[in-house]
Amino acid sequence: MVQGDQESIVYGCIKDSNSLAGGSDRRRVNREAVLALPSADEWPFLCRDMFSIPTIKVKPSQYQTDVIHFGASYRAVEYEWNHWIQKFEELLRSMYWVSATVHLETELSGIHSFTWEAAGLYHEPGSGDMQVRCEWTQEGRVSV
Repeated sequence: MVQGDQESIVYGCIKDSNSLAGGSDRRRVNREAVLALPSADEWPFLCRDMFSIPTIKVKPSQYQTDVIHFGASYRAVEYEWNHWIQKFEELLRSMYWVSATVHLETELSGIHSFTWEAAGLYHEPGSGDMQVRCEWTQEGRVSV
């Protein structure tokens, strides 16, 4: 990394319950939402290449939670963080999920964790029932 560049790491996961009715349809909708993201995006990018793509079929031996994980390295994304969050929430609006977590690791201001939780049992595409909570951790200190 060139001196003066500030690297930011963004990673997390989106969780949905596959024990709820319509499991394969829910997975299909979520898969289509991720695949609808651009392969390359304008800064600060949120693109399909940074996401795992869920499978439609689930084996009976799998656990009860579908997990879509993601991650990317950026150059100082924290300066455009509100814009990145808007893009991420647009994706969440088009998906089924129970909770979502994003971690932002920055060189200057520590680690920020953002958690979205569905207002009911789960979030349904198109509904606006999202609640977000932010937690900031720096050198062993936590603030909410």
